[in-house]
Amino acid sequence: MTAPPFHEDKPMDPGHSCPVDMVRLLMVDDHRMLTEALTNRLSATPDLWVVGQSTTHDPDLTETVARLRPDVIVIDVEPAGTATRELLERLTAAWSSANIVVLTAGNHGERVVDAARAGAAAWVPKERGAEELTGILRGVCSGHSWFPPEVLGTVLRELREDVRRARDRSGPLDVLSNRERDVLLGMTEGKRGDQIAAELLISAQTVRTHTRSILTKLRVHSRLEAVSVARAAGLRAAEHTSGIVPVQRTPRR
Repeated sequence: MTAPPFHEDKPMDPGHSCPVDMVRLLMVDDHRMLTEALTNRLSATPDLWVVGQSTTHDPDLTETVARLRPDVIVIDVEPAGTATRELLERLTAAWSSANIVVLTAGNHGERVVDAARAGAAAWVPKERGAEELTGILRGVCSGHSWFPPEVLGTVLRELREDVRRARDRSGPLDVLSNRERDVLLGMTEGKRGDQIAAELLISAQTVRTHTRSILTKLRVHSRLEAVSVARAAGLRAAEHTSGIVPVQRTPRR
């Protein structure tokens, strides 16, 4: 039985959506004959448009990506290669709105996970048919992702573990927004709510709203407890994250 083409493990991301009438593709493959063959096959599909071709070793690859701004980058990686994650990260940095679909001759669990960590939307073994590939290309433009069923569990498990480790490493103040940090900083400096409002050029009511949010997020019950948490976490004026406060504005009500 053919596996379902999409796994809805990636939420819809408007920044990675494609035009409904045409999907712009960039083909990246070191085997020109295979690239030409796949390009011809995909170009025969009315809603797929191959806007360019390149290779993984092309020194101008990132410039090509930035210039063409494809909706999807279809990239062929060698099973024996070791730089998949680095390459995908460079492509993502060049044009962050692109959906990356990796074509490969094998399912190597660690490399699949690395590709997912680098932002790949799909990992497609070459034995999958062209018709299924076209469905995957359309799917990633709708916010879906596709990984082979036999490695999907590993990918999801490792990504969840990444999130858990990141949370364990994060400080208690990481849950706060920049503006909430600004307000909390004022509290640690002993300032009243109206003083914080005047300094940040916001209303006193907004300061009260931020204060309630701070207490909720830090799971404390008073400003004093919040200040204690902030000081223990090392919050200082140098960490004032909003930058220079503008001076020619009136407070918002």
